[in-house]
Amino acid sequence: MSRVINTGIASYGMSGKLFHAPFIEANPHYQLTAIVERHKNESREKYPKSRLYRSFEEMLCDDDIELVVVNTPVQTHFEYAKAALNAGKKVIVEKPFTVNAEEASALGALAAEKSLFLSVYQNRRYDGDFLALKEIVDHQLLGELKEAELRFDRYRPGHSGKAHKEGTLPGAGGLHDLGSHLIDQAIQLFGFPQAVFADVFAMRKDVEANDYFELLLYYSKPLRVRIKGTVFARETYYSYILHGENGSFLQHRSDLQEQQLLKDVIPSLDQWIETPQETDNMLHATINGETVRRAGRTIPGNYMNYYEDVYNAIVNGAPNPVPAADAVLTMRIIDAALQSNKEQKLITI
Repeated sequence: MSRVINTGIASYGMSGKLFHAPFIEANPHYQLTAIVERHKNESREKYPKSRLYRSFEEMLCDDDIELVVVNTPVQTHFEYAKAALNAGKKVIVEKPFTVNAEEASALGALAAEKSLFLSVYQNRRYDGDFLALKEIVDHQLLGELKEAELRFDRYRPGHSGKAHKEGTLPGAGGLHDLGSHLIDQAIQLFGFPQAVFADVFAMRKDVEANDYFELLLYYSKPLRVRIKGTVFARETYYSYILHGENGSFLQHRSDLQEQQLLKDVIPSLDQWIETPQETDNMLHATINGETVRRAGRTIPGNYMNYYEDVYNAIVNGAPNPVPAADAVLTMRIIDAALQSNKEQKLITI
């Protein structure tokens, strides 16, 4: 019988309900041992066999728990992850990893000092649309890349009233929330940039945290990468755009996992999402001397693969799917973007 990892979740908000509890429960390599709900009892309906704790500190005292998921507001990530590591737990931290690069580096150093597993939940690496983009880059189908754009657009002119997301607290705002996904993806595709120029501010009335961000990443080779997000995009637009010396690739954000999870569809190790009914990307390039222009459909992604990768890292010594060092790079770019916006100049990293 394979080893089972007893796992506790620090919060049962949207992150816990959609992106963690369903995958832990459905994966035979894990046991959903405990869930923290400070005041409510919502988790009892779906996960009555798990233990209910009223505080994170109380859950850390549970010796049965091997792995802790820190999925509370970003402002608590550093202290909670630090406490979990000091309690001898292996840890997964939701993105954004921390408020800044200094905290990120400190957590990575602490995990290394204690020889404990520490990973960051960058689930968008497992989106079908991003995987389609990565295949184009990995196979160099466009030749030398010249320009790339990665967008995360939404239409949300109202506001949630959540201070940890839209208030003045450190780490609040779209740059940390959605930008951390795009920046991580850019690093995975193109490496770490040399410099950053950024425009970051709040467009909505009565919202203090940034809800618009545009970053330009500079690389040593003739490549520019634009990272962009807004809450005033009512019409859909290509979320990923690549232009290279041999042609272009355009990809819509089409991964359906979040939509299905909102409908209470139970995830699986096998493919549990259907392929998009309509084409969602376009490749127009000259490949091996032949010009092609074709629309395509992405192969569905699966966030369950993140938890499988974590299991294999812990149990079988496989690489950590998203080590703390990766998240440190993301936070360094976010720090540089905020500095660039404040000083209105290019920041060399």
